Amino acid sequence: MSQATLDDEELFDEAASEMREDVEASLEEAKATLPEADAIWEVEADNTLGVLNALKGALDTGDAEEHLRDAKKWFAMGQKADAFEDADDLEAEIAEVEALLDSIVEAHEQVGELTATIPELRGALEDAHAEGDEE
Repeated sequence: MSQATLDDEELFDEAASEMREDVEASLEEAKATLPEADAIWEVEADNTLGVLNALKGALDTGDAEEHLRDAKKWFAMGQKADAFEDADDLEAEIAEVEALLDSIVEAHEQVGELTATIPELRGALEDAHAEGDEE
């Protein structure tokens, strides 16, 4: 089919379909870069700091934020152009991935704080016990 034979409605429908596919593909890419459940649950380490460092690494979201941003961008364009017949499923999936990503980022930050705090706490406890032994 040549481009000359396509009317504007057919072109718009084709573009809308491609836009939906772009949103869906970006969402799948975002999900694919999220950590695996076992990676954050099963951690091998010799001590608490090792566990925290392993967990912090496991909570890395990779390019998920970038892929989610792409999905949201294409979704916003499609909605503004009224290109989607039914966008509720896409909107719900975007919200679901965004909430999950936010939870992972928050957990990553909390683990990072613990990773910094635990060695300080250990040192303070060692000092406290050493002072108690000296007395």
